[in-house]
Amino acid sequence: MTERAQANPGRRTVLGAGAAVLGAAALGLPGTADAAERSGDHGSPLDLPVPTVIGHRGTSGYRPEHTLGSYQLALDMGAHIIEQDLVPTKDGHLVCRHENDITATTDVSAHPEFAGRRTTKKVDGVSLTGWFTEDFTLAELKTLRAKERIPGNRQKNTLYDGRWEVPTFEEVLQWADREGRRRGKQIWLYVETKHPTYFRGLGLGLEEPLAKLLRRYNRHRAQSPLILQSFEPSSIQRLSKLVASPRVVLLSGAGSRPWDFVATGDPRTVDDLVTPAGLKWMASFAQGIGPTLDLIIPKDASGRLTTPTSLVRDAHEQGLILHPYTMRNENSFLPADFRRGTDPNAYGDAFGAFQTYFATGIDGIFSDNPDTALLAAEDFTKN
Repeated sequence: MTERAQANPGRRTVLGAGAAVLGAAALGLPGTADAAERSGDHGSPLDLPVPTVIGHRGTSGYRPEHTLGSYQLALDMGAHIIEQDLVPTKDGHLVCRHENDITATTDVSAHPEFAGRRTTKKVDGVSLTGWFTEDFTLAELKTLRAKERIPGNRQKNTLYDGRWEVPTFEEVLQWADREGRRRGKQIWLYVETKHPTYFRGLGLGLEEPLAKLLRRYNRHRAQSPLILQSFEPSSIQRLSKLVASPRVVLLSGAGSRPWDFVATGDPRTVDDLVTPAGLKWMASFAQGIGPTLDLIIPKDASGRLTTPTSLVRDAHEQGLILHPYTMRNENSFLPADFRRGTDPNAYGDAFGAFQTYFATGIDGIFSDNPDTALLAAEDFTKN
């Protein structure tokens, strides 16, 4: 965090009266782990500015994603929260990668000793060929180095290829504690369980080792500077029984189904979850949702923004915050309304896009470019 939300009239706390709340149940849900936190006082508001700027995978617009270098730059830029995605190693350690397929984000293909590990797997119904974290011990994984995932879009980021290891989540917790002591303030983390049903089927469940680490580093409480997230509601439900940390359900595109729903035969889709009834259900075990930006403002066939949906209003009525994803500066990732010129990798009018999304009343946003997002948020709160 950069400052107390109450200190500036242009900012409001994420947990407060009106639209931007985490709901009373958020800080004392029945079924959460700590009885002391389940009863009586539900705790103080999460001290975050609104709009909250979330460093997506750190600063993946400027550094290879999910590296300590990416996280450090996000913190130095002033991001309010820094995101980690978690997948397991063969020996059960949680490491920070957006996917268990590490083909595009590490130099594993350049290691002849691991050539035989290349394989084809089906992850959440999708066939993938490459190298996977669950086939490596942590010691083996530590011999690899991270690299830029999309060098075609972000050629400048390749300068940093090979500079950093794949970090464990415990290393990130230790880094956050060190930086917190150095800066005299809490360092917020936003932690996602990736493919939890898939990994549980391999005997590598994510939630229990994650909860153990959160308790070890005192980030398991309702007021801890950490938010948990997952695309699978059942993972958030499981975590709600293990720790009291605030929780967010991520939502993919319209018509899609969470993989745990597919695995259990639950017929509901994201369309069902964004109805008032679906939002009420999620509010019974989560404090927020992380929808795709298209669920906030859909695009037409040409990629231009159309009319905002009622999702922000409907979610706020259920006491849920909204942290949609993901804003990026490059033309190829922006709505067509805000693209400038013909180079898909050049920056477009990201500031204009941010203002349009902020105007819907969202509580925060994931961005690959936290510096841009912070300036846009400052502009918005001045108006």
